[in-house]
Parts: sequence; structure tokens; C-alpha cells
Amino acid sequence: MSKEIRGVLTALSTPFDDNDAINDDLLRLLVDRSVDAGIDALVAGGGTGEVSAMSDEERIHVFGVVVKHTAGRVPVVANVGSLTAQRAINLAQAAEQAGADVVMLAAPYYEALTIEEITQYFKAVAASITIPIMLYNNPGVTGVNLDAETLARFGREIPNVQYVKDSSGDWEQALRLIHYYSNDISLIVGWDSFLLSALVEGAAGIMAGAANVVPNEIADVVRTLRSGDVDGARQKWARVYPVIDAMLELPFSQAVKAGLRMQGVPVGSPREPFLDLSPDRLTRLEHALKLLNT
Repeated sequence: MSKEIRGVLTALSTPFDDNDAINDDLLRLLVDRSVDAGIDALVAGGGTGEVSAMSDEERIHVFGVVVKHTAGRVPVVANVGSLTAQRAINLAQAAEQAGADVVMLAAPYYEALTIEEITQYFKAVAASITIPIMLYNNPGVTGVNLDAETLARFGREIPNVQYVKDSSGDWEQALRLIHYYSNDISLIVGWDSFLLSALVEGAAGIMAGAANVVPNEIADVVRTLRSGDVDGARQKWARVYPVIDAMLELPFSQAVKAGLRMQGVPVGSPREPFLDLSPDRLTRLEHALKLLNT
């Protein structure tokens, strides 16, 4: 039986070596950084992991490396969204075979689809696997916002749809999902800066790319909150928030890799077409990390 997804999920970065191949050893290191810190779950091959720059074969490879090395210590979510249902089905079945606990499924992008087209796509992929599905609402990529009522309907009508990662950035939409529809679909907020407020409000979880960079600090905020010490969690959150805010003002996947390098983790550069950020753009992030580490 798949494990329940709750708490903080690290949207794993994907390290590449000097030959532009996936660096399995560094990927395993990122897994250990999060698991050892106390992060609750991992996400393989998501947007922070530069999925748009990877082939389907590479995505499946990442699923296998992450699942095998995690070895059941925490749940693993595999991102399987694609441009067609058949490609997403192939990825979803490979993720299930690799041992992923949940697959994450966004609507196809490039052309904004109708709700009917998205529904057919979700149902086709869901019917091809038996493990739970986390829908991924990311209107900045897909061109379509799936509102709270529509997401709840998917949760009711598609048996293995259990979660939604909502990256709309719409706090009112998040509140509706939490307070009106939590019995239909569990909300994983996909906006790092909402971490504390989302968990206090009652979201099932938060997916944070920043947890690659500052996993110990983020996990400590959550542990303190779970202990019932809300004021203590707010104080710890106030220390780590400037790092997250500095990352969010930059192209995010590149900022995560820059932050990891600043933390002494040699993850290398992003894959083309993404470019490394220039030093002058990283001044604020570097300063925030120095303050956090003092």
C-alpha cells in the first residue's frame, strides 16, 4: 500500500555532470540531504528538476535512481505529465514499476486544453495504473487554471486521484480546497513562500524546491509546528524565509542549483536552454544564506 503524502516534499533538483548526463551520485546525495534532514517526501523529475530539458528515458532513469536510493525511507512522487496521454501513460507505468508511491500528473501544455480534453487525459492515465495520483495544477505552464470545484470533482470521480499540487499562487483557491474540499482531494501547496501559512491553515502538505538548499531549516520549522509551538515555528520560519524569497525572485530551477553550490553541494549547471545566473543576480541569495548560516 502506498504511503500517505503529508508535510513537506522536496521537489528534487536534477544534477548533470560535465558531459551533460544525469549525475546519479549527486542525485543520491540530494535524496540523502532531504531524508536525513527529516523532509517528509521526495518528488522526482518535476519542474525544479528541469523536466522540460529531459527525455522520457532520462525521466524514467531518475525515477529508478530516486526510488531505489530512497529505499522506502519516505514516499516518492514521480512527475509523469506529458504532451500526450500515451507518453504520460508510459511514464506512469514505468514509475509504478520502479516503486514510486504516487505519480504527479499535469495537463498537457503548449496548447491550452478544454476541461473536457483535460478530463479525458486524466482519466486515461489514471486507468493505466493502480497507485495514487497527484494532479498538478500549474496554469503558468498549461494555460488553464483548474479551480477548486473542478479539482474536487476529479477527486470524487477518478478513484485514484487523491492529491493536487496547486501552483496557481492563488491563496483564496488554496483556502477553498482546504476548507471545503479536503474530503475530496488533499492539497499540496506548490508555492514555497506559503509553507508555514499553508500548514497552519490545514493543507496536507507543501512542495518546496527550496528544500534542496535548506532542508534542515525547513524540516525544523515543520517539526516545531507539529509540536504545537506555533510561535516557535514562526520564529524559525522568519530566519529561513529570506532565503526562499531571494530564490523566488530568480528563475527558480537555476536559483536552486546556485543555492546548492553556495551550500557546498557541487550540482553543476542547469541544462540548456537554461543558463547559470550571473553573479550580480545572486547577491541577495548569497547574503541571505550567509545570514542563515551564522
